[in-house]
Amino acid sequence: MKRPLFLLPSLALVAISGCGSSDAAPKVDKSDLPGSALRCLESRDIPARQTGENGDELELDAGPKIKFYLTADEAIAEQFRGRGEGAEQIGTALLSVPAETSKKNDDLLHDVEICLAGL
Repeated sequence: MKRPLFLLPSLALVAISGCGSSDAAPKVDKSDLPGSALRCLESRDIPARQTGENGDELELDAGPKIKFYLTADEAIAEQFRGRGEGAEQIGTALLSVPAETSKKNDDLLHDVEICLAGL
């Protein structure tokens, strides 16, 4: 028995609408990556605040700092210029961490890296 093709799109919509969950990561706003990263950090109970002249930096209460650039290439260029030395480049962001670290800080940095990688 043949089924009408017009039912396929509606079935696909029903299937897709059921894929969400209330514990999913916050939506990413590509036009506001610092804001999206801040929401992700807050959803993981990581205290941070948005700073910088253009709101393009995040400072975590635990010490690490995140600076966002327009492109990943711009972030890499900052490292080559010596202004992001020692920072980890994740997408369009440079993550700078204090020299001293601990197990607790390592766990926190893992969560921060997950947030940045999801942008």
